[in-house]
Amino acid sequence: MSAIASVQPENKTQRLEPRALARLIKKRALAEGFEKVGVVPAASLDTERALLLDWLARGFHGQMQWMGRDPEMRTDPRKLFPAARSVIVVAKNYYTPAQHKGDVQTGKVSRYAWGDDYHDVVGARLHSLLSWIKETVPGAEGKVCVDIQPVMDKAWAVRAGLGWLGKHTNVITPEYGSWIFIGELLLNLELEYDTEKIEDHCGSCTLCIDACPTGAIKEPYVLDSNKCISYATIELRADEIPAEVKENLEGWFYGCDICQDVCPWNRFEQVTAEARFHPRLGNVNAELSEVLELTPETYADRFRSSAMKRAKLSGLQRNARALLDK
Repeated sequence: MSAIASVQPENKTQRLEPRALARLIKKRALAEGFEKVGVVPAASLDTERALLLDWLARGFHGQMQWMGRDPEMRTDPRKLFPAARSVIVVAKNYYTPAQHKGDVQTGKVSRYAWGDDYHDVVGARLHSLLSWIKETVPGAEGKVCVDIQPVMDKAWAVRAGLGWLGKHTNVITPEYGSWIFIGELLLNLELEYDTEKIEDHCGSCTLCIDACPTGAIKEPYVLDSNKCISYATIELRADEIPAEVKENLEGWFYGCDICQDVCPWNRFEQVTAEARFHPRLGNVNAELSEVLELTPETYADRFRSSAMKRAKLSGLQRNARALLDK
């Protein structure tokens, strides 16, 4: 019997009782392949909203104008899904042990984009979890969120006790470091909630701040996207990468993992059991000349079901030119 098939409600009374139902949902989430899961009430993130508004006011979101749209919705899941009563927060480990090459004719790709698009992988598992909940609890409804919805993923992961927010602004877990994807399932069910959080273990360490070649981490826990290599090579919609970033790309073609690579907590990394996150051919280091030769048709085929399509063909070719100009 599979692990998923074995997760069955014991009886109708337990199925509807908040404590037992929360326990069953967590068990099922783990059976679906998530490494960590927490359950918290669907409530307003008031402290996080204030921090978001300050970050936006400082212009640190760059051209990501959607970050400033309706902060009320972004910080209150009930604005997105009015029936929400609970938030199931999950973490999926994506670490694989491949290493970048030092070949200057190639560009380094961020580890999160080596395999299949995490939106598809995590989203499919959350939809499967939601389907099981609907079968288990009559009248249950929910909404799956994986990054693209206006939900503060990292804030929910911290609130649910999955990890703490590191000084580099990534969530760090004691078991897997920061190599995790985060997703949420908003539910119209009242459940028993987790209350324990993981305290900040960054201490006096500033390795991530010191290692950033562009000084994008302005201060602990505050990132200026305008100076971030990941932002410049993925989200920025401009014909050229800004000079101060271009001069400090250090071989990064798509994204950047420098702040994570130097984090001491990532010595606890564990190889993911998810085969779809293992590297595709050419996704650890991209051949820059091949990228420049891509057509819209070959681009669509090359990056189908890959997170790297986020930068679009124009962005990837711009990045390749920036590295070859060095």
